[in-house]
Formats: sequence, structure tokens, C-alpha cells
Amino acid sequence: MWYRSASFILDNRKLGNDVVSCLESHPLSPADTASSTTMPNENHEPKISLYYQTRAAHYGVVTTDWLAQAEAAVTCHSDDEASKNSIGGGEDSEEGLNVVDDFKNWRKQPDLAEAVAAIRALASVIRSSQATTMMGLEIELKKAADSLKSWDTTSISLTAGCDLFMRYVTRTSALEYEDFNSAKSRLLERAEKFGELSLKARRTIAMLSQDFIFDGCTILVHGFSRVVLEVLRTAAQNRKLFRVFCTEGRPDRTGLRLSNELAKLDIPVKLLIDSAVAYSMDEVDMVFVGADGVVESGGIINMMGTYQTALVAKSMNKPVYVAAESYKFARLYPLDQKDMVPALRPIDFGVPIPSKVEVETSARDYTPPQYLTLLFTDLGVLTPSVVSDELIQLYL
Repeated sequence: MWYRSASFILDNRKLGNDVVSCLESHPLSPADTASSTTMPNENHEPKISLYYQTRAAHYGVVTTDWLAQAEAAVTCHSDDEASKNSIGGGEDSEEGLNVVDDFKNWRKQPDLAEAVAAIRALASVIRSSQATTMMGLEIELKKAADSLKSWDTTSISLTAGCDLFMRYVTRTSALEYEDFNSAKSRLLERAEKFGELSLKARRTIAMLSQDFIFDGCTILVHGFSRVVLEVLRTAAQNRKLFRVFCTEGRPDRTGLRLSNELAKLDIPVKLLIDSAVAYSMDEVDMVFVGADGVVESGGIINMMGTYQTALVAKSMNKPVYVAAESYKFARLYPLDQKDMVPALRPIDFGVPIPSKVEVETSARDYTPPQYLTLLFTDLGVLTPSVVSDELIQLYL
């Protein structure tokens, strides 16, 4: 039997006797930079995605034994961190909670993914709710989730995280037979458990991916992904010898940030300009990328340039691996590059651009499933063809 969904795992294990399974990250988006400033409350540039406005400021091929080993390693590694980062640690008041402001406060933590910040904010809504009936509480939760999703309609991980939270937390058949206080406590318990699983997802993915990284290999990465960084950090801690090619990741130069982080870990790293992917691919053994979102077809939506990187890798028979948390599984089915809600970003070429020159400002592209080899998730190692089955389990 394979682990099918986070709800399946929780409902079929006794707390305290089994290994904790995992559910998150980055957010749907490439990784946020550390933020010490307050994020804007409004989108002052409607044509630019809020995510990019605030960035500068801040089939199953895995066995259950293998997954259990990864989860055991995660539990040992992160119990202290999970307790320190308890989901109840937000700076919200018991009355007058503003879910968007609470979400922004959580989002200031540089290592916290956008969807996990949303999960924590929604858990705070349950805690501070003054509702006296389950119907009233669910309505309040739905309004809070809608507010978060409308904060940035282009964020796939934010929307998917809110939807999964609503589905997972409220999916308790016994609720209608309990008194309200007991039902509310159960909702809060499930919300906190959901948050804990999401926090540990990144570590689970890193553990599952280690068998695919071998000594002497060269890994190409595109853009900054905290999940991919965790994969490479874990490989280095396991004393594996490998080197990394980082694309520059223009226009926001996320590859530069990743190369700096890898250099701190003493991992041999080489920085490439984005247009040198095909030139360098013959030296590469595998490609590792993150994902803003995993869609129903098994393809991914990620930073602009992921599609062309996967095309080149496929043409040269190089495997393309995707590291993505299960809360990034979204109920979307894009048919082509334009069949997505635009996520625009400001671009500075460093020189004046005549007004008559049109500039492409889209922040992401869609990579079809046929160009992907495997997806490393906290639900296991999946082929793209199984993603739709997982989405059915998660949402239905």
C-alpha cells in the first residue's frame, strides 16, 4: 500500500506510536528573501503580482518502508524545531484577528513557505473565533481563506494551501455528533497537525531524494528553491561528492542567491548565464528544480526558464527531477503557456527601454509532464502520470 494523502496517513496511524508523515513549501513561488520590513497592505501596481512586489522585502516508485525511513529521519531532526515553531506562536490577539495581517506576520520568517504561513493564520482564526456553531465557524474559516487567496490571486501555492487546509481540517465525520466545543477542539487539533506536517515536508523530500544523487555527479538547478537547497544541503551532510551548476535566474537573480548559499556549505558551484543551459548540458547528470505549483496533468508551473531547461535536458536524455511539497498540488489544467493567470514582475534591463518596445514581464512558465522524470514530494516519489490520482485523494 502506498501513502495516498496526508489525511489518509493521519487517520490510519495512532498518535505517538507511528512516524509522523509530512505535508509542505516554497511556496508556490520561488523562495522569498529574508524580510525585515513590513509588506504593503495593498497592491500599488495592479499589473504586477503582489508576490514579486514583496519578494525583495522578504506513479509511486517509493515503497512504504522507504517513505517511513525518511519520515523517521524527519521526526528525529525536527521535533525540537516543530515545538519551537508551534502553530500557536503567531502574534495575533484573541479578538479582532485580521487574517491577512497575521499571514503577513508569519510570512516575514525567511524559512517559512507562503502556504504554511497561510495555514498558521487560518489556525489562528479557529483559535480566536467567537462562533457558537460549526456552521458559523466554517463560514468564518471560508471567509478568511477567501481573503488570503484574494491577497494575491496569482499565487498557486497560497490558493492550494488554503483549499487543502479547508478540505483537510473540516474532513471529520464525527463532528456532527459532538458538542460544539469538542468539535472546535478537534478542528484546532487537526489544523495544528496539518501545520506540523507542512513544516516537515521539506525535510522528508530531501531524505527521499538522496538515493538519486551519486558521488561525482553534476546537478543543474534553475532559480532559488528552498526545497532544492534542502536536498543539496542534505546530500552534502551525507558526505556525497557532487557539484552544482546554477543558472543566473534573471531578472531577479535568484540563482545568485542559491549559489551563495551553496558556497557557504562548501559545495562546488558554477554560475551560468541563463542562455548557457544548452551549452553546459553535456556536463550535467541531472536537473533539479522546484515548483510554484504542480497541476493535474503532472506538469509544473515554475520560474520562467524552467520549460526551456527541461526541453534541453529531455533532448539530451538527462533526467529532470522536481522537488515540491504536496500543498503545491493545485486543481489546474493548463493547456499551453498562455493558459494561466499572468504573474507579472518588474524587469530592469539596466538601460532605458523605448516606450515602443514591448517587454515580456511574465514571471513563470508551464512545463508539460512529458519533460519531467520524477517528482519528489512528501507523499512519496511520483511519476507525473500519478499526480492526478494524488489530487483526487487530496481534494476528494
